[in-house]
Amino acid sequence: MAEVPEIDVEALAGILDEVYLLDVREPDEYTEAHVPGAILVPLATVPDALGDLPNDRVIHVICAAGARSARAVEFLRGNGFDAINISGGTGAWIQSGASTVSGPDPV
Repeated sequence: MAEVPEIDVEALAGILDEVYLLDVREPDEYTEAHVPGAILVPLATVPDALGDLPNDRVIHVICAAGARSARAVEFLRGNGFDAINISGGTGAWIQSGASTVSGPDPV
């Protein structure tokens, strides 16, 4: 397994307005609660979405706890993208007391 760089939710909170945040959970999980600005691309569909992802900036990837996003980061990095995992995922984000958004839209 390739090295998967990661940051924690506290670091993400400090740069949230500046990052491209990819949420690789399933649509029902995303709709229930997601980090503001996160863009939904379920893990199984990441290979099909490569053409829609920015290749000129770092992609920060989040899931529920960090496992799916780590797999996505490994895949993205293997395909030439600069990607970073969010350790602890949305669960850690919620536990930190940070705000979330409900519904199918990023914001």
